[in-house]
Amino acid sequence: MLTPSLVQTWGVNVVLRSLIAAMLFGWLQYAGAIPATTDFLLDNGLKLIVQADHRAPVAVVQVWYRVGGSYELDGATGVSHAVEHMMFKRTKRLATGEFSRVVADHGGRENAFTTPDYTTYFQQWSADNVELSFELEAERMHNLVLDPAEFANELKVIREERRLRTDDNAHALAFETVLANTWQTSPYRQPVIGWAADIDQMALEDLSAWYHRYYAPNNAIVVVVGDVEPKTVLALAAKHFGPLAARQIPTLKDRPEIVQRGEKRLTFASDKLKIPKLILNYKVPGLAQRGRGIPPVEGWEISALEVLAATLDGGASARFERNLVRGRELALGAGASYQGLSRLEDLFTLEGEPREGVTLEALEVAIKAEIKAIKMTPPANDEFARIKIAAVAEAIYQQDSMFGQAMIIGSLAVIGMDWRLKDQHVDNIRAVTSEQVQAVARKYLNDERATVAYLVPAKTP
Repeated sequence: MLTPSLVQTWGVNVVLRSLIAAMLFGWLQYAGAIPATTDFLLDNGLKLIVQADHRAPVAVVQVWYRVGGSYELDGATGVSHAVEHMMFKRTKRLATGEFSRVVADHGGRENAFTTPDYTTYFQQWSADNVELSFELEAERMHNLVLDPAEFANELKVIREERRLRTDDNAHALAFETVLANTWQTSPYRQPVIGWAADIDQMALEDLSAWYHRYYAPNNAIVVVVGDVEPKTVLALAAKHFGPLAARQIPTLKDRPEIVQRGEKRLTFASDKLKIPKLILNYKVPGLAQRGRGIPPVEGWEISALEVLAATLDGGASARFERNLVRGRELALGAGASYQGLSRLEDLFTLEGEPREGVTLEALEVAIKAEIKAIKMTPPANDEFARIKIAAVAEAIYQQDSMFGQAMIIGSLAVIGMDWRLKDQHVDNIRAVTSEQVQAVARKYLNDERATVAYLVPAKTP
């Protein structure tokens, strides 16, 4: 199944991309093509969000469940991901594999992914297949058959997936280790695929209990973007999802991260690593933390953290590339990432790979010096103007495809935020000041919030 990337990459020159984005967004406004979005709530609690986009006769259907790796408890990690695998097996009306065959026979694409905060299933195909999506998704939402033999086989697949993607992948295993050390009490320390020992002990009863606990219409959000009419889609949703009974969804216990009392440091050594790597994780608020905490997290802080990431790593003119890669030639590459679409406290991550002859200690000093420079002096007007163009371009490009639009809508709704925030995103970025970027750097990028990890090659004994 798909694993979403945490770091988005730039495929073209930032200036060119910015100009294209500005022209595209201007054309959409001029043509009156900004999609209209409508939401509905069925009697059984299912939330439906429809965005009409008539640029092509296609549609994306996504079903988001409020359950993921961070919902799991110690000893039972990986169960959300395992249920995702079994959702492509047998139901009362569909034979194993028939779901995927139906989609393929109608020229569609389908898949699913599990994250710490949610599990999502989707189809992309002709807009006249939306009803078929609803029929298929309603069937496996309510009538999944968990067969012992199929579960035993799928457990082998999951073990192999963990071995290939994590245990035998030095970088993936390192990142898993770093996350487990960064977080102390937050469930974000748990791998979505599950710890190996938990996978080995997983039982079919665990999956059955999890499925019946969380796979219910009142715990689901259905997002449709495409060449559709909202009222027609509502009627189809009522026809196929409406008869499904709501369930009692358990109240999720609060599992906040405790206050960190000082910088954490660790070294991860592997003979499979060829080049050393530096990772700095800083604990920062996610979007759902707005208004919480003492003092409360201000809404502008989330946008300012995005712009701060663009200041450090927003293309060829950003500070890391300009100062560390090309200027002082300390790093082969250096990056900064912050997403913020999370229901719990999140991470602002800096990383870099030193050039030959440069130590990880020297690269760490240089990266922290770039942070200190922003804390001391906010970005100047000309630099900040370029940063904002790049950040706005990125925000616009995220909304360019129907699938991207649906992802933004679903990502907001599933963590409990108003999906209408998507329409404010670009304006919020444009409103960020250089002083606000300086303020969030001072508030959050401090040693007491940091975990510093050295990933180093190790010789085989």
